[in-house]
Amino acid sequence: MTVRFEDIDKRYVGREHEVLALTGINLTIEEGEFVSLLGPSGCGKSTLLKILAGLLPASAGRVMINSTEISAPGPDRAVVFQDYALFPWMTVEGNVEFGLEARGIPAAERRQTSTELLALVGLSEFATRYPHHLSGGMKQRVAIARALAVAPEILLMDEPFGALDAQTRSLLQNEVLRIWELYKKTILFVTHAIDEAVFLSDRVVIMTARPGQIKEIITIDAQRPRDLTSPEMSAVLRQVRAVLADEINRAAALEQADLMAAS
Repeated sequence: MTVRFEDIDKRYVGREHEVLALTGINLTIEEGEFVSLLGPSGCGKSTLLKILAGLLPASAGRVMINSTEISAPGPDRAVVFQDYALFPWMTVEGNVEFGLEARGIPAAERRQTSTELLALVGLSEFATRYPHHLSGGMKQRVAIARALAVAPEILLMDEPFGALDAQTRSLLQNEVLRIWELYKKTILFVTHAIDEAVFLSDRVVIMTARPGQIKEIITIDAQRPRDLTSPEMSAVLRQVRAVLADEINRAAALEQADLMAAS
């Protein structure tokens, strides 16, 4: 499935003021592509992802999947959030099967799917455990398995590793790449981490400080697995940092101005 953002704007309107979060976003993501959104805090990365997920309406413009305009969640898209969003009263396999049960899939088929996916993410022996028994990295594996269970064409990942330690983060980055190469999903991945975006992505979309616009798109042709210490990847990292540096400074200045205005 090909995704197209066409002239997307997003305004948040409050009682006393409004904020233009995104403006003039035009972006095409090809089927099977791994694309990361990278930018300073508050630039609208997660907002753009949620518009594609159908969780937020755009204020202007439209999002197309193939030839269909989308405005609500759909079975072709699944979201993995930073906070896992697991149901604490359900077992691991119950969490993975939740979306299938909601669709009326028979119990035997649900159990077969959860068994296969938990084996894929290395959690077979934890199928009957509850989320409070799991580490952060294990919870995120469950969240990924749950997203895959409904067989989406597009996987949306909103800073899924942001709360994890460095070692677990590296492990799950490789896990996501393995799953992506196996299932050939289209992935839109939101991150603050430059090295993560460069390690994972076919293309890195760098956004400006608020209001978020696309400043530059950097294509990364290097083969996987990637060694970020190699001369080739070090050059890409420097390029991304150089493009992003001014926007990080501008975002900090905007944040300071907002604090002064509110005081």
